[in-house]
Amino acid sequence: MIDINESVMQFLLAFLVVGPLLGAVAALLPAPPGLKGKSPEQAVLRHGVTVTGAILVAAIVLALGFDHDHPSKMQATTDISWIPALDVRIHLGTDGISLPLLVLTALLTFLCALYSYFKMPSGPSPKAFVALLLVLESGTLATFAVLDLLLFFLAFEMVLIPMYFLIARWGGEGRTRAAWKFILFTLLGSVVMLLGLLLIGIKAGTFDMVALATDNGRSLTASVQVVAVLAIGIGLAVKTPMWPLHSWLPDAHTAAPTVGSVLLAGVLLKMGTYGFVRILLPIAPHGFHTFAPYLAAFAVVGIIYGSLACLALAKQGAKGDLKRLIAYSSVGHMGFVLLGVATMTPTGVNGALFANVAHGLITGLLFFLVGALKDRTGTTDLDTLAEETGAALYGRAPRLGGLLAFGAVASLGLPGLAGFWGEMLALFGAFRPAADLGRPAFLTFMAIGAFGTLLTAAYMLIVVRRVCMGGVEQEAPKLADVHGYELAAWTPLVALTVLAGLWPKALLGLTDPAVQQLLAGGTR
Repeated sequence: MIDINESVMQFLLAFLVVGPLLGAVAALLPAPPGLKGKSPEQAVLRHGVTVTGAILVAAIVLALGFDHDHPSKMQATTDISWIPALDVRIHLGTDGISLPLLVLTALLTFLCALYSYFKMPSGPSPKAFVALLLVLESGTLATFAVLDLLLFFLAFEMVLIPMYFLIARWGGEGRTRAAWKFILFTLLGSVVMLLGLLLIGIKAGTFDMVALATDNGRSLTASVQVVAVLAIGIGLAVKTPMWPLHSWLPDAHTAAPTVGSVLLAGVLLKMGTYGFVRILLPIAPHGFHTFAPYLAAFAVVGIIYGSLACLALAKQGAKGDLKRLIAYSSVGHMGFVLLGVATMTPTGVNGALFANVAHGLITGLLFFLVGALKDRTGTTDLDTLAEETGAALYGRAPRLGGLLAFGAVASLGLPGLAGFWGEMLALFGAFRPAADLGRPAFLTFMAIGAFGTLLTAAYMLIVVRRVCMGGVEQEAPKLADVHGYELAAWTPLVALTVLAGLWPKALLGLTDPAVQQLLAGGTR
């Protein structure tokens, strides 16, 4: 790691939040400054790659300058009064919990911009597309960087409009209905969440998340905590998404363009689970303790429901859509994240945070791969991919088939890859939950979750067999294998999936001290 002045660290974190917004404004100008292409469309797409690349570099430098010896300490902090009457402050900072999500967001957005430069989704002007992509990045990074409840809400809501338009204007069949379903579900959840945030701020006398976490709920009565956790939890659960508030997700993923699906699964879903860890666990521990068994129950139902839905889609003869299958798999995977959070133990919460990052890497890769398959074959229908093409994907595009198989086995939690550790730690946390949570119930949840891992392996292996290995090897035309720009966009995800699987300490060394302190009562 490198020694970087604190003021430089503050600038880097502020640049992560504000930089994409400035880039979005520049993208809408008649000609993006400093960059030229063969056409205005190419110039603005190159502008998007440049801005997101600069944000990624800033995130990496921030991570290198981060004090890894004290990951529980809030670093690169900025604290400026914004609305004195409400004591709302522009308060930014990062610790071992938020830093991995900042880097993940910057990485995935850059890879999406790079992919779009070579494979722009069909739709309106690239200017609007690049501007929306950058606004989406700014809102997501702000969600993980702000330390004020009202700023958190504003950042949380900031991503809705750009994602709505990315689906509605650049999506596929059924995009209008899917976009409206997405925004209505999330807006309704957010209205309820805002009430809970206001309740905490008014009763505690501050919206500062660091002060509230340090107070650890002592200034909030038990009844206030219960009401606040219920209200905020509903809003966060919609974004996660938790069963049964998940029904917007499959439609949104199926209709979204490739980069929209990558960002929706890889980044936006993490905003919900991050809120559970950053806000509810330390600020309203008594209220969270009351609802933890119910959260765990919903989580394991989501694990089984998502897996069974994927099995039904993967089954031969079913009208299965590969993109929709991966969307339903996210319901199951995020169920493990919620189960880990519900245990209220360092083991479980660390598992949830690890699974968050692993899901972003693996599912982002899978949506990239499915998008590439659709570009080549014109479909994501499993029957068409597996049978009517006449040959296994391994034979027609071996590198593409190998990458799809890699993503599938990573998603099912193969030991040695990133998907394994988060789910295992979440189950270990359920084996020995926090005191007074009712161990017999959580042992039942653990058993159900473990069964869900078997179902996940079943449907992923069926997909690999049908798409990569199935079919008849006969006179089927070759497909274009992995292009150079696709290799550039996908290689970092493959490498990080392997690295996190083989060296989990790289991530757990960041999150564990921060989680230990958060559960003990605060963040300094």
